[in-house]
Amino acid sequence: MVVAAPASGSGKTTVATGLMAAFASRGLAVSPHKVGPDYIDPGYHSLASGRVGRNLDSYMCGPDLIAPLFAHGARGCDLAVVEGVMGLFDGASGEGELASTAHVAKLLRAPVVLVVDASSQSRSVAALVHGFASWDAGVRIGGVILNKVASDRHEALLREAMDQSGVPVLGALRRAEEVGTPSRHLGLVPVAERRAEAVAAVAAMGARVRDGCDLEGLFALARSAGDLGGGAWDAGEVLASSPPPPLPVPTLGGSAPEPPDRPERPRPQTPDRLKNAPVVAVAGGSAFTFSYAEQAELLAAAGAEVVTFDPLRDEQLPDGTRGLVLGGGFPEVFGPELSANEPLRKAVAALAESGAPIAAECAGLLYLSRELDGLPMCGVIDAEARMDARLTLGYRDAVAVSDSSLAEAGTRMRGHEFHRTVVEPGAGSAAAWGMRTPVRRLEGFVQQGVHASYLHTHWAGSPGVARRFVERCAEGSGSDRSGGSAGGSGGSGGSGG
Repeated sequence: MVVAAPASGSGKTTVATGLMAAFASRGLAVSPHKVGPDYIDPGYHSLASGRVGRNLDSYMCGPDLIAPLFAHGARGCDLAVVEGVMGLFDGASGEGELASTAHVAKLLRAPVVLVVDASSQSRSVAALVHGFASWDAGVRIGGVILNKVASDRHEALLREAMDQSGVPVLGALRRAEEVGTPSRHLGLVPVAERRAEAVAAVAAMGARVRDGCDLEGLFALARSAGDLGGGAWDAGEVLASSPPPPLPVPTLGGSAPEPPDRPERPRPQTPDRLKNAPVVAVAGGSAFTFSYAEQAELLAAAGAEVVTFDPLRDEQLPDGTRGLVLGGGFPEVFGPELSANEPLRKAVAALAESGAPIAAECAGLLYLSRELDGLPMCGVIDAEARMDARLTLGYRDAVAVSDSSLAEAGTRMRGHEFHRTVVEPGAGSAAAWGMRTPVRRLEGFVQQGVHASYLHTHWAGSPGVARRFVERCAEGSGSDRSGGSAGGSGGSGGSGG
């Protein structure tokens, strides 16, 4: 079932996470999913369900991959709960229903549970629900959970009004501050930064849902979902086929051609392990919490040995590192700690100097910069990063403008930006991407093996990226690129070496 709402702030995360925890406490295997590019909510979903939280993003991965990716994550489970994004019908700007919760619900043939913030209404709730239930005949709203209910009297008024709507009430939750989760400039504080408090919050959400919702009715509703058919996404099988050839590079003032229709070309099966499997180090810990589970799965399927490390605590890269992935997160929150870890900064700079492939997204870009808010970082990229009052947020249609360890020039990808920082300059002499939406511009840096950009991408939508990256790592496996004892001249001060 899909948990949606009329608007953001209605309580989707509380209800969805609470449902996962409540059903998991009954012994059910619950598969957690999140519509859209959000990295933080899936962390709470994982705590609630005991399984990896996965994203379903029809903009970045394409509509055809939603059902296979869902089936991959839900394999072997009794129930799947999909938390929506924003309002039910809100999707990618200018793209109609694409990437909306409603779109994903239709692709999954799943019923929708609408979470309504009832704090400032009574009888009007029925009109609101009626409007959402009748707006799109392809979306089936199977029930409503009334959230932020003030009292027994308030609940009675709401239920009386809902009796006339034809949509059943499957739960009513009172206002409760104790299950709130703290937020800051980019949303909820990730689980990795407050695990003990997050565990308590998730337990409270589960208790609220158990006490206030009709779990039997909700489970019955979930069982009414349509049959998806088809198979589950598999990283190894995906890598066995090559993507279409890259598109020509458009100028920023022109239009890029649409991808031509052409069948996939057969390619020899990617081996489970390349000869002398290259170690790909992936940043984790509290400062680097933004990643999609499929990225590591694709890297492993392409033949890499994936090893996670924590830039806040580990003073060296994993032994034998041949490639480095620095995903998103909050380096601006942990700037002093990252800067203080000078041995690791030097190791990263040395790895970059050796020409090893490095893929850096958003937080990774900041970490590779010369400095962040005046604090020395790795000095790999000749740029300065700082916090900014303006939020940069939205989907992006991009084209690779430089050959890199991730893609050939001309490769078209879709991604997402989400940050309150700026990097100056915003692009190097060899830029990473030519952004096509919403404003045409060059962005990011490509130098030697480094690809650094603000753009978050979902590699399941472009699996050839993982194969190319691992092959580049393997090509350099004969030379000593291990960060285990690397010194290097970069990252030791504001000049970046």
